[in-house]
Amino acid sequence: MDTSLLIADASGAAATPTAPTTPTTPASLLPSAPESGRQPLYRRLADHYQSAIQAGTLVAGDRMPSVRDLMRQHQVSLSTALQTLRHMEEGGWLEARPRSGYFVRQPRRSAIRPVQEPKSLLAIDAGQFVGIHERVSKYIALRQAGAPHIDLSGMTCAPQLYAVETLKQAAMRALRERPELLTSAMPHNGNATFRQAVARRALNAGMRIDTEEVVVTHGCIEALNLALRAVAGPGDTIAVESPTYFGLLQALENLGMKALEIPTSPHTGISVEALELAVRTYGNIKAVVVVPNLQNPLGCIMPEDHKDQLVRLCDQLKLPLIEDDAYTELADGSVTPSSLKSRDRNGNVIYCASLNKVLAPGMRLGWMNGGRWHERVKMLKFTHTRANEEWTQVTAADFIASPAYDRHLRRLRQMLKQQRERMAESIAAYFPEGTRLNLPNGGVGLWVELPVQVCSQQLFERALAEGVGVSPGAIFSNSSRYGHFVRICCGHPFNRELDQALRRLGGLVHHLADA
Repeated sequence: MDTSLLIADASGAAATPTAPTTPTTPASLLPSAPESGRQPLYRRLADHYQSAIQAGTLVAGDRMPSVRDLMRQHQVSLSTALQTLRHMEEGGWLEARPRSGYFVRQPRRSAIRPVQEPKSLLAIDAGQFVGIHERVSKYIALRQAGAPHIDLSGMTCAPQLYAVETLKQAAMRALRERPELLTSAMPHNGNATFRQAVARRALNAGMRIDTEEVVVTHGCIEALNLALRAVAGPGDTIAVESPTYFGLLQALENLGMKALEIPTSPHTGISVEALELAVRTYGNIKAVVVVPNLQNPLGCIMPEDHKDQLVRLCDQLKLPLIEDDAYTELADGSVTPSSLKSRDRNGNVIYCASLNKVLAPGMRLGWMNGGRWHERVKMLKFTHTRANEEWTQVTAADFIASPAYDRHLRRLRQMLKQQRERMAESIAAYFPEGTRLNLPNGGVGLWVELPVQVCSQQLFERALAEGVGVSPGAIFSNSSRYGHFVRICCGHPFNRELDQALRRLGGLVHHLADA
């Protein structure tokens, strides 16, 4: 929440109920945690109120004291009062309501263990491609036919979370300024202004890409298809993360290629050691596809040293490295996680990006840089689908180049963070013992490990019958390792209806676990 709103709250809101009385304690008398030494004053004050919440003195929905009340009751400065409220909000104890102040959130999620690491980060599944397409096709057909009322199976946000009005104005402005836009031939590699806009945004992730080195695509999936076709052919083997996005497995099958799954940590990403072992063992791997930031479905962000090792290894082995980037700008915080492409010195990294998740799913806009295969990628794009239509590119370029885009991203990240936390709390409350999940530092989804006896395909089908959609873990791998996992989308504003849907889902998991 920005400072102006916090300061405005200092006077309190006349129509807003005050918080229940809590003991007034001068800050100098607040205890500090013995294991941490003397904590900063704002941390001790936050701990004071967190203890009141845990004891039930403050309950969900109660209004916190205003900034001015905190200053008076605890004899602290404005800065300390602000830091206290912000710290408690970031920790999930409070929620900010515009023009009303801070309120106690529902109880923090009970202790829930993180998703387990793979049994071995060096064990390679030597089983060859086993026909994921039929499994995924069945899932898609059932989901479309079921038309769930609460659909938690995708990975995009609710329409109202995007900048609807701003994009509408940009689209209208584009046609006013260029009325011939819809009746003119399209540039082969995309609109120059759009390519310049995304090349500038790439600087935030450490990439230096010339405008002429950008190819506009129909979302990230076309970019991945072009990248794969540029470096491999039918019958070739491609190393992928395990689990991985089911659309990639479909693409590989459609291209006649084989997927070799590499063990992937839900915390640190693909195992570089296992990848090296696989390349040296099999000798026929033509490329590796990786999502280093907010991996789908795990949600993990690779540590910087892992990224260094991966790029260096692929460069040494002359193994093309295809970077799939659809979620980086949804990462928490103000610092953009670095890309693999930013480490590329020899053109060995093919970078594939999408604006579907961060800007507008309806535009289907993606882009890529082909590294040393760039000219081949350009020709494949021309051969495959010709150019993208230009109106959406002009509209997106207008928005991306304006300060409004960063404001949109800040708001979207904050909304998603709150939604992820609330959904994690509901899952912890309603799902049976043995459930595990990681709360990622950004993105749209949660990867949930169910008790091992629960079949997520059965859960998917039963939940669909009750109007709730989820994605079963089996579609994210050619193996059977993820049959008791589900991916749940957090892209919809959390409300009572969504909480009840998670309650119903948890009831189904309980039933399957006890069967």
